[in-house]
Amino acid sequence: MADDESLPVVTFGSLMTEGTTLSRRGLHDKALGCFNDALKLRAGDKHCLITRSKCFLKLGDTENSLKDAEASLQIDKTFPEGLYQKAEALYTMGDFEFALVFYHRGRRLRPDMHKFQLGINKAEEAIVNCIGNPSSLKLESKEELCFVSRQAELQSKKDNQKQQNKPKDQKDQKQTKKQSPKTEQQLLGELYADKAYLEKLLKDEDLMQSSTRQGIKVMDLVLDGISYLNHRRDFWQQQKPIYARVYERKVLRQGWMQDKKQKPSDISRSIAKNMEDIDLLLARGSAEESCRKAERMLKKIQTWSENEVPNKNELIGNLHSCIGSAQLAMGQMEAALRSHKMDLDCARQNSLTDAVSRALDNIGHVYARIGKFQQAINTWEEKIPLVQSSLEKAWLFHEIGRCYLELDKAEVAQDYGQKSLQSADEEGDVEWQLHATVLVAQAQVKMKDYQSAIMNFERALEKAKLVPSETAQNAIIAALDNVSKSFIAELNKSHKDGILSHKDRLFSSEDIKNTTENVKEEGNENEKPSEEARNGT
Repeated sequence: MADDESLPVVTFGSLMTEGTTLSRRGLHDKALGCFNDALKLRAGDKHCLITRSKCFLKLGDTENSLKDAEASLQIDKTFPEGLYQKAEALYTMGDFEFALVFYHRGRRLRPDMHKFQLGINKAEEAIVNCIGNPSSLKLESKEELCFVSRQAELQSKKDNQKQQNKPKDQKDQKQTKKQSPKTEQQLLGELYADKAYLEKLLKDEDLMQSSTRQGIKVMDLVLDGISYLNHRRDFWQQQKPIYARVYERKVLRQGWMQDKKQKPSDISRSIAKNMEDIDLLLARGSAEESCRKAERMLKKIQTWSENEVPNKNELIGNLHSCIGSAQLAMGQMEAALRSHKMDLDCARQNSLTDAVSRALDNIGHVYARIGKFQQAINTWEEKIPLVQSSLEKAWLFHEIGRCYLELDKAEVAQDYGQKSLQSADEEGDVEWQLHATVLVAQAQVKMKDYQSAIMNFERALEKAKLVPSETAQNAIIAALDNVSKSFIAELNKSHKDGILSHKDRLFSSEDIKNTTENVKEEGNENEKPSEEARNGT
């Protein structure tokens, strides 16, 4: 039992996956073993038979390849992959005429599968190379073609009807006589030459009496092909006028459905899905993959017309922005700056106000990251008139104030901090109220206005408790301690010099000590419950 439990579990799916992988690597012998084992677990699986048939064909074993293809068709006569694989096996064996029949059958069932048309083309070309072009066969009169067509139709009905009434024969003759070769050629188009060739083959009695290696009569195969073409002719005549068929044949020659344009709705859905994937990859930390996907999509969209993508220019700018954000996340600062500037140029050229605001935002962010604070300030100040929401103003004023603080311009930093606080108050956003209040306090410390700084740090501490943010609380408490020490030192120095102002006398060093100690105690009390809670959990 121990040995059995140590063995890996082998399933049909795992064998199929392994066999397909080996086949793709060119290890067809090993792949064949996997497919054989898979068929032992699930005998008669048509998909496995086809994959094994392909493997046999790669190994040059056309007989077994054909057997597997035919076995899949015995399970499902309308299995398109089985028809295609049988045609491929016959083609490889040199039975081009029989391969052509099964290519036609497959295309009749699945006209959307382009490989059947390719098979028809290569089989016809092989036949022409062997015996010459069917169009070179001259049919002496209209009666000849009509007679052959009539004989083919009668032969094809023998399997279903042993006897036919004479009046019905006369009716069929009248119908075939009505179809002139010129009309039939217009109806069938390129297939007319195929039909003429098959009908010419019917005159070769020796060939018609012969059989294939599988015991199928050649006459039955030829009649099957002619019958199919007659059905196609009648269908096209009933369904569509000749000019419509000419257009469809033109589309067929250009590659079936490949040249058909996507519907605008399909394009929009595809673009939306790709943009969502790009944003999601960046949010998950896969910046490199996000960048690659955005670059591929940008190249693709640049080849589309504005009729296909009405907002093409806006989309191109958006992709430049996505690429720039990904490059910034990867630390490629210069590349990120170039991408965001391309976004800005695109937005200005097309008068896209929101896109201009976005690009200025991102450019300022890059400048700030690389320490070019004045360039960041200039860029963000250009963005101010474009900002509409109070929350965005709170963020923007805070960032500009932060840059001024880095440049030791404390007074301007304080002004922008107060603007940020005002916008945050309008929005009612506690978190940005916290950030703005801290900025104002830090600017006041730079200006040595310690009393105002302490008051603002205390306000910020209250905001941090509302957020709540334990990290922010600890940072503010530490800042308060440092400011208080600086303020006490300043007060002592002023007291010694005898220049203590009336305002400073009201706010003595003892008051500062008491305030700091109270703040520390409050901070410790705030920390204790969280520690107890952690211990409890």
